[in-house]
Amino acid sequence: MLVVATILLCGVDLFFRGKLDALLPGHHLITTENVDAPDVVIADIARIDPTEVADAWPDVPIIGFTNHNDTGGLRAANAAGFDQVLAKSALLERIGGIVDELVGEPG
Repeated sequence: MLVVATILLCGVDLFFRGKLDALLPGHHLITTENVDAPDVVIADIARIDPTEVADAWPDVPIIGFTNHNDTGGLRAANAAGFDQVLAKSALLERIGGIVDELVGEPG
């Protein structure tokens, strides 16, 4: 059975959102202006405050990504309690499986 997740995008630019749309077919991608409760949050660590995102959605799995050389951002997201923290390239390779795992899709 396919699980359709509502995925909140925080700080994700339009270009990268297009890539995520292509990699996550069938899922519902939303932005902070949307009122739907998210099942998963994907946040661009370079464009948001990890602690604010973690505080805003304490009961929602959070996936953070940034450039591989942003070690400070990666550490900040880990310290804020993000469930997954990855370099952008790793996120693009693994996002489908990570979302399925976080929303309970058997795989």
